[in-house]
Amino acid sequence: MPRDSVHDLHAFLAVARERSFTRAAARLGLSPSALSHAIRGLEERLGLRLLTRTTRSVAPTEAGERLLGTLGPAFDAIDRTLAALTALRETPAGTIRITAGEHAAETLLWPVLERLLPGYPDIKVEIDVDNSLTDIVAGRYDAGIRLGEQVAQDMVSVRIGPDLRMAVVGTPAYLAQRGRPTTPQDLTGHACINLRLPTLGGLYAWELEQDRREVRVRVDGPLVVNTAPLLVKAALAGLGLACIFEDQVQAPIAEGRLVRVLEDWCPPFPGYHLYYPSRRQPTPAFALLVEALRHRG
Repeated sequence: MPRDSVHDLHAFLAVARERSFTRAAARLGLSPSALSHAIRGLEERLGLRLLTRTTRSVAPTEAGERLLGTLGPAFDAIDRTLAALTALRETPAGTIRITAGEHAAETLLWPVLERLLPGYPDIKVEIDVDNSLTDIVAGRYDAGIRLGEQVAQDMVSVRIGPDLRMAVVGTPAYLAQRGRPTTPQDLTGHACINLRLPTLGGLYAWELEQDRREVRVRVDGPLVVNTAPLLVKAALAGLGLACIFEDQVQAPIAEGRLVRVLEDWCPPFPGYHLYYPSRRQPTPAFALLVEALRHRG
């Protein structure tokens, strides 16, 4: 097979999986125009349209789906074989792709990589910060990081962090004006800052629990955000109450700028886990990272 055809097939596979020329080009290190040219050349040689393009989306045609179904597993098998060959090296090497939410990436993944990578120059790690529940198999990630309760049962799961707690917080001035809620039901009478989830685009229902009694509260207020830093800023600005990971507001609580309420409704819950497909054969580089991340508390 001509070398150009192999490159073009790899380009098609990236676009078909990403459903986007822009994202596929970024992954391959090409310009979108060069990638589009490669796909057109492949389609012309085959005499078939492989992708349907609109101004908003890209999707495989029937012929493209058939090619994707054959090509994807074949290329994945080649990638796994090449990765397995690195096990023959004495020094761990290779690229590891991980998807993680912003909080886990900053508090757990980054501190480990900061210590680990300088000692292993042949290891490369790609972090995709994504707060949605990414399919790591479809996205061709080596591993993902999620809360323990979110990991599918068919995955290998390794605990990498301690238990977490949520904190409901507000400024002293806000609480002086509106009063302190003592039960979840009291939240309906308060201004609350909503967090929009990336998975389905819905608003996060505050999950509170006391004596194994779980309550999910739909709150309302003047602001909706989709990142934790903005949630903290809004709470500090006195716009209302916020429900957020405890460690993200430890400093302003200690400084007296924020005050906790409903603390007895915020018990600990299982923290973050690294997970990966059970059929995956860990390379030395991947095994090294897993051990470095493993929680030993």
